[in-house]
Amino acid sequence: MAVTLDQTIAQRERSRLSEFVGSQTFWVLIAVILACLFLSFATDSFATAKNLYNITRNVTFVAIIALGMTLVIITGGIDLSVGSVLCLCSMVLAVTMHAGYSIEIGIAAAIGTALVVGAFNGVMIAYLDFPPFVVTLGMLSIARSLAMVASNNTVVFQFGPDHDQLLALGGGAWFLGIANPVLYMIVLALLTGFVLRWTRFGRYVFAIGGNEHAATLTGVPVRRIKVAVYMISALSAGIAGIVQTGWLGAVTTNIGAGMELQVIAAAVIGGANLAGGVGTAFGALVGAALIEVIRNSLGLLGINAFWQGTFIGGAIVLAVLFDRIRNFRQSE
Repeated sequence: MAVTLDQTIAQRERSRLSEFVGSQTFWVLIAVILACLFLSFATDSFATAKNLYNITRNVTFVAIIALGMTLVIITGGIDLSVGSVLCLCSMVLAVTMHAGYSIEIGIAAAIGTALVVGAFNGVMIAYLDFPPFVVTLGMLSIARSLAMVASNNTVVFQFGPDHDQLLALGGGAWFLGIANPVLYMIVLALLTGFVLRWTRFGRYVFAIGGNEHAATLTGVPVRRIKVAVYMISALSAGIAGIVQTGWLGAVTTNIGAGMELQVIAAAVIGGANLAGGVGTAFGALVGAALIEVIRNSLGLLGINAFWQGTFIGGAIVLAVLFDRIRNFRQSE
């Protein structure tokens, strides 16, 4: 009996739905929803407009960087330098604008800095075969040191003639009262998701993470793709740094400290596999959302903020355990 086109499409949609329901991302999303419902009834302040506005805005900085980190993790790599790159790009932007240059020049300088750092990481890893952990750990120290040198380790809070434009860029709400950082996050997530799912570059990224040797044999430009994903990772940190500078209205050399751990946690909790070959843009957003809900809930429930690392670390372990169990069942 011949299968019609409509039946084929319906079957494909059902398989995609069942695949999503069985994914780690789906269950993390359920956990976020349940946590929000619980906190809405357990506290008087969680479901307020002000708190929800703060949560959605705060989640964006980790989420934006997690989008770039997800690409790196899919290839089987890691980038420990993103927190320091955020700091360096923020400081480059602040110092440039403080010197009297326009916001466009400041942003260009920050983006250029991010791309140079990413290219350096990528070349060291892809062409010189340095371990990603070693290269990016070294850059973690180098980038923050350069930020200290650029600012003489001082706080920069005056951004020249375009000061107000920068504050509006990061702290405004230009569309329907939604915080600008949230809009940037949504646009970047859609772009990342499109690239991963519908482009040749995205297929190459997954191919490298799945089996790098096989990808090389089939003609995938492995080295160039690796350089590109580390540049994208650094670029995402640079963009987050620009937005966060506009939101905070000041830059210190402590900005972004320890952020790399939250970013990696967001990607892994959202379903990215540290062994490579698995990850989604939506998963990065969901993982970042869970981390922010955990952070926000501790204060509202009167729990010591020092427990934050324990809860996030536990979430990472559970995410990896879930992935292990799923792989074990599939191998049976």
